[in-house]
Amino acid sequence: MFKPFQTAAVLGAGVMGTQIAAHLANAGLTVHLLDLPAKTGNKNDLVEAAFKKARKQSPPIFFTEKTARRIILGNFDDHFDRLAQVDWVIEAVVENLNIKQQLMQRLESVIREDAIVSTNTSGLPIHAIAQHQSESFRKRFLGTHFFNPPRYLKLLEVIPTADTDPQVLKRMQWFGQVYLGKGVVFAKDTPNFIANRIGMYATMLGLKAWTEQGYSIEEIDTLTGTLVGRPKSATFRTADLVGLDTLLYVTENLYPAIPNDESRDVFRVPEIMRKLVSTGTLGAKTGQGFYKKQGGEILSLNPVTLTYESAKPLNLGNVEALNKLPDLGDRLRALYQDRDRAGAFFRQTMLKILGYSARRIPEIADSPADIDRAMRWGFGWELGPFEIWDVLGFETVLTAMRAVDILIPEWIEIMHRNSASSFYWNDQYVYELGRSNELHYIPLEIPADEMKLETVKADPQRTLWHNPEAALLDLGDGIVLYEFRSKGNTLSLKVVDGLDEVLKLLETRDDFKGLVIGNDSPHFSGGANLAEMGMLAQSGNFDALDNLIVQFQTILQRIRYASKPIVAAIQGRVLGGGCELVMACPHVVAAAETYIGLVELGVGLIPGAGGIMRTVARVTERAASESPSHIQPFLRAAFETIAMAKVSSSAAEAQEIGFLPLTARIVMNGDRRLSVAKAEALHLSQIGYTPPPEQNSIMVLGQPARAALEHAAYVFQQGGFASEYDRYLAGRLAYVMTGGELSAPALVHENYLLQLERETFLPLLSQPKTQERIVHMLKTKKPLRN
Repeated sequence: MFKPFQTAAVLGAGVMGTQIAAHLANAGLTVHLLDLPAKTGNKNDLVEAAFKKARKQSPPIFFTEKTARRIILGNFDDHFDRLAQVDWVIEAVVENLNIKQQLMQRLESVIREDAIVSTNTSGLPIHAIAQHQSESFRKRFLGTHFFNPPRYLKLLEVIPTADTDPQVLKRMQWFGQVYLGKGVVFAKDTPNFIANRIGMYATMLGLKAWTEQGYSIEEIDTLTGTLVGRPKSATFRTADLVGLDTLLYVTENLYPAIPNDESRDVFRVPEIMRKLVSTGTLGAKTGQGFYKKQGGEILSLNPVTLTYESAKPLNLGNVEALNKLPDLGDRLRALYQDRDRAGAFFRQTMLKILGYSARRIPEIADSPADIDRAMRWGFGWELGPFEIWDVLGFETVLTAMRAVDILIPEWIEIMHRNSASSFYWNDQYVYELGRSNELHYIPLEIPADEMKLETVKADPQRTLWHNPEAALLDLGDGIVLYEFRSKGNTLSLKVVDGLDEVLKLLETRDDFKGLVIGNDSPHFSGGANLAEMGMLAQSGNFDALDNLIVQFQTILQRIRYASKPIVAAIQGRVLGGGCELVMACPHVVAAAETYIGLVELGVGLIPGAGGIMRTVARVTERAASESPSHIQPFLRAAFETIAMAKVSSSAAEAQEIGFLPLTARIVMNGDRRLSVAKAEALHLSQIGYTPPPEQNSIMVLGQPARAALEHAAYVFQQGGFASEYDRYLAGRLAYVMTGGELSAPALVHENYLLQLERETFLPLLSQPKTQERIVHMLKTKKPLRN
């Protein structure tokens, strides 16, 4: 529909400016990052210092080290003329209206007539920034409010002015969704837009519960974290991460900007916040905020004495039992009915948040869906306010609001009079004010290329086969999808058996044109089911384990050489056996945020289902020739990656490491991966699919290379980076990677390396230290370095 942006400029190299520039570079753009000239020395000193600091951030803001090279640094004095060549300019300078207006005037004299200009401000009226510019400029001007950190937070609030060209808005929405991987919400030009307006309200309620109602910091974070479907950082840990000075700045600017907000007093900053900021207690960046780490203990602030104290036992009744309920809806309903302090806090704060969100329509947004999406994508809530209201029950919440005199907006009363019982209907409609100014259910706007398996599964006829932990779903057009449903999407016995059945169906049914392997979970697969393997090992049933390894290797080979296209659609963590499955797939569609790795050494094993064989094959393909001297550096890098159980920090890095092929399609918006994978499978079928050739001549380097790899493991152990058992496991890995007992380089068939994997993998399961590692991982979810 539109031409994608290829070049961009970010004006202002502060925290947000550098991170926005980094994410644009991640998306493949060439980016000019400009800031004020330094007053002395090199004029680029300020921007270079900011960029250097940004590159050290953790988690990383760039997909790979190479990505950072797409950014070209400059200053406003010497390099402003570069802006004449860019497609999109993003202003992210200091929050001063006069400065921004002057910058807009200077911009208009330089940029192309078709260049789009946007501001990332969150504290100033968008329309005021460009109000003195020409009509042509104003048509191409809008707000694009990214959330920090832009790489990881999905929300992009797009804020038009009255003059913004609708085509510019559509182009920005399209580019944001497809190329930047964002969830785009159109917001109105009101203070703090959508997410920060609601989010800050919720934060201030938490602060007031601490200062005025006797709840401790730990209690409030327990009640505003994962228990209720919010990030584990909850209220106070999030405040420490954001910075108390930032929170103070936002609220102090928001309060005078919303004189007509009936709940304005909630945004009055508690005096304790001013005291903390004035003494330099700013949160994580100063080492103390609401929390402080002292020794190995996490202390929290006493609101009366302003001293840090050890955490006291929670006085929240049976909240631990509520936390064990696996379904969020069940937890919310149980917490709402709870008669202890936990339930009292939840009812009081949640009713206020729901009422406030309802009263902000149509001020900040026209649709409940926009507010829900903004809170999910910007603040990491699993459910937005109106989705929570539906879970608790429309009438239940409305009755409770009336009982405690919470102001209810007229549109909610109209809903009640119209006998509407929920904001959402059938997951496809939302109750809102339509174009005719009448309240009714309106179809939800869902991008056509963002496939949801819940929608597919809603039609029973589209489930073609299933067992308790897996299913085969009909995606239409002859493409089917194999979905893991095991805990953690592990490759359990039932999942492996299901793969066997599905591959038989794929080969025998003429109406099946291709297969996608994927799921709707945050993470593709946690790898092999360690609990099942550990039980078999501890019971001494090694024959069953051997059969399982043979079966899994065989199935992955069948995936590799299937006569019809098979595409893996992956996202999040893809570990161990899950990584081996993906490496076997000849075609991969990966969300940009994919973290993939062969992590078996962390549990005392080596990859045993083809991961080593495929790694060695890819190493030889990357080398300039089959000469050992050309292969050796690549082999060592791959050996260290597996020996250290390294996991990629992005799909792009996974390609550099070798876990993903260079042909893998990387999609910035992970919600598109299933649709793209389906399209890929269908395309491969339509053009006449041919599976990859058998790997019958893989060059392995034999004992000389093995000795070099073992020496590298020895050096790591002597340096204190690995235990003695780590070194032993690395030796077993080196043994397989170099061809076992081969005394010299040789060409081998892939089956030779698969057999070596099996023969080396199985004995490791009988090792006490391996079994200790497996048990520790199952108990703590962390590796044991014994």
